[in-house]
Amino acid sequence: METLKGKVWKFGDDVSTDLIIPGKYKFKTIDLGELSRHVMEGADPQFASRVSKGDIIVAGKNFGCGSSREQAPLVIKHAGVSAVVAKSFARIFYRNSFNVGLPLVECPDLYENVETGDVIEVRLLEGRVESMGKAFYFKPIPGFLMTILQDGGLVEHYKKRGSFVWEEPIKSQ
Repeated sequence: METLKGKVWKFGDDVSTDLIIPGKYKFKTIDLGELSRHVMEGADPQFASRVSKGDIIVAGKNFGCGSSREQAPLVIKHAGVSAVVAKSFARIFYRNSFNVGLPLVECPDLYENVETGDVIEVRLLEGRVESMGKAFYFKPIPGFLMTILQDGGLVEHYKKRGSFVWEEPIKSQ
C-alpha cells in the first residue's frame, strides 16, 4: 500500500463533494455500487465508465470542498481509485478519506506537470511522486494514518486492533 502506481485523471480547483457524488443520487440509495456509477459525474460525466482500478486522481486546490458527505471518498475508493493527489484538500474531506481508507497526498508541484492519461507512482512513506522521470515531494503520510490505511479505514482499524491505539505501519518487503 505504501507505493501506488496508476493512470492520472486530472481535475481543477474546488471540486466539491456535490461534483464527486451529486446529492440527487446520494439521497436515493446507500448502495456503493450504484453510487459509484455516478462518481465525479458533476466534473466529468464519463469518468465512472472510464476509470480503472488503481487509477489516481490529481487535482488543484480545495478538493472535496462543500458539504461533509462521507459518501464522496467512499465512492471514489469504491470506483477503484487508489489515491487522490491535490494541491490542497478541504479538511473534513481529508479526514473522511483516511477514515474510509482512501489515501490523500498534498503535492502542489505535481499538478502543472501531469495530464490525464499520464502514469505516476506515489510513494506514501517516502513522500515522493514520480512522473515521467521527474520527482515531486510532499510531506509523507504520518505513521498513524498509514496504519489506518493499511487496516482499510478507521472502522476496520478498530475491529482489527480493538482500540484506536497507534502502531508503526508495517513496511512491505
